[in-house]
Amino acid sequence: MKAKPSEGFLDFFQDLPDPRINRKKLYSVDEILLLTLAAVICAAEGWEDIELYGKQKLEYLRKFLPYANGIPSDDTLRRFFRRINPQEFQKRFAAWAENLKTNVQKLISIDGKVSRHSFDGDKSPLHTVSAFASEARLVLAQTKVSDKSNEIKAIPELLELLDINGAIVTIDAMGCQREIAEQIIESKADYVLSLKGNQGKLHQDIKLIFSDDGLLKELDISRAQTVDGGHGRIETRTCRALKIPESLAKIHQWPGLKTIIEIDSIREHKEHCTREKRYYISSLEKDASALAHIIRSHWSIENSLHWILDVSFNDDASRIRKGNAPQNIGIIKHAALNMLQQNKQKRESIKGLRKAAGWNDERLTSIIQQ
Repeated sequence: MKAKPSEGFLDFFQDLPDPRINRKKLYSVDEILLLTLAAVICAAEGWEDIELYGKQKLEYLRKFLPYANGIPSDDTLRRFFRRINPQEFQKRFAAWAENLKTNVQKLISIDGKVSRHSFDGDKSPLHTVSAFASEARLVLAQTKVSDKSNEIKAIPELLELLDINGAIVTIDAMGCQREIAEQIIESKADYVLSLKGNQGKLHQDIKLIFSDDGLLKELDISRAQTVDGGHGRIETRTCRALKIPESLAKIHQWPGLKTIIEIDSIREHKEHCTREKRYYISSLEKDASALAHIIRSHWSIENSLHWILDVSFNDDASRIRKGNAPQNIGIIKHAALNMLQQNKQKRESIKGLRKAAGWNDERLTSIIQQ
């Protein structure tokens, strides 16, 4: 029996519901998934690219699966991914991603992204919310939303897909909701949530505390400061964290809330200087250095996921747009990115690694069998 690539990956999709009529199945689910995954790893961007890749690499692909009927056409691929249930596809992806063992502390960032060219007529572009293991640089799960406001409904569904026991979950202000905080605590995890105007009274009260110098002198505050820069820019970030006063905790009654946080950022560039203060709430103890690192790590979802998808995978320009295909191909891209991140060597870029995989079959095998 032929070995399957990427031990465990295809196994997680063995029971994926297949909507195709049995007598018309010329290609197994495994064959379609392996072809698509390998092609996307090697920089294919659309259905025609995937078919062309398969035709050029048929003998290589047959090292793993039969492909007795050759390579599926672009129309076959298109129809398959439009019809596959994305919720079922996502469940299996999340189970596989959870199975990727790392020794890195679980810092899970949750944030939304729009694939701007995935619209179809009056249909809006694909808007997804993703969970990203910040330090391990692994995509854990994603779910589709209709617009930015519906991220509030999508985040609990996303958390349900994950085992967050022992993790620290970071979410921007849209996800700063009591119900979400409660779900995280009940899952035996901790949270750091960005706080803005959507929690107006709590936001105002915390701002007042950090602006009251007399009160702050009476409180036990943890402080940490970092300075970095480059290209003529210097940024100084000061983190102040304190245990939430009992009076404030009683008024707002947030599940698990222990600490309130202020980040004071000063950016200097040539003769220009800007200053911004941001506020957060957390179920963690007041350790300014640790909290500053966690808050900073949240933005890795922008730099190590969204930016890479747009720049290396050309995601913003994708014209895969009909049926369930945008969601399902999004999941394939996340799987490819996870495999690439785990195989990437020091100082090697994702873009460069995709080229190497396309040019060197041994490198591709090391990626998909890792």
